Amino acid sequence: MKQVGMLLFVVLGGMALALEAAFLGPLGESIGRLSATLSIFLIGVIVFSLAMIVLILVGKCNYLPTLSKQPRWLLTGGLVGFIYTIVLTITTPLVGVGTTMVGILCGQITASLAIDHFGILGSERRAIDIYRVMALVLILIALWLIY
Repeated sequence: MKQVGMLLFVVLGGMALALEAAFLGPLGESIGRLSATLSIFLIGVIVFSLAMIVLILVGKCNYLPTLSKQPRWLLTGGLVGFIYTIVLTITTPLVGVGTTMVGILCGQITASLAIDHFGILGSERRAIDIYRVMALVLILIALWLIY
């Protein structure tokens, strides 16, 4: 049952990403793509900062000392989010939210399969099987159909 809850949580996360694309497209058209991307990140930094202040005040922010001991490459994930947001801002007005999201999903699945198969970035190795390949093929077909 816990796994079903996690799957639903992941689906909600995907829905949130579609909403982000729907917000970023028009915002990018109105104020400029880079300005829209930076504005979204500014709002995220403000919300995150407020959350950090609350966590520090209630004593629940105990990971900061160990954060500085992590390999630097692990901290580059924020750059990926920035690139992702720029892609959303540029493509959504041109091809729509649906095509953008299916394209994003296609890229995510392709990269995920490679990461799993080769155990990249410390991930546990999970061999690509025919089911995973077929899932990727179906997503590629969905991208072609939705576009």
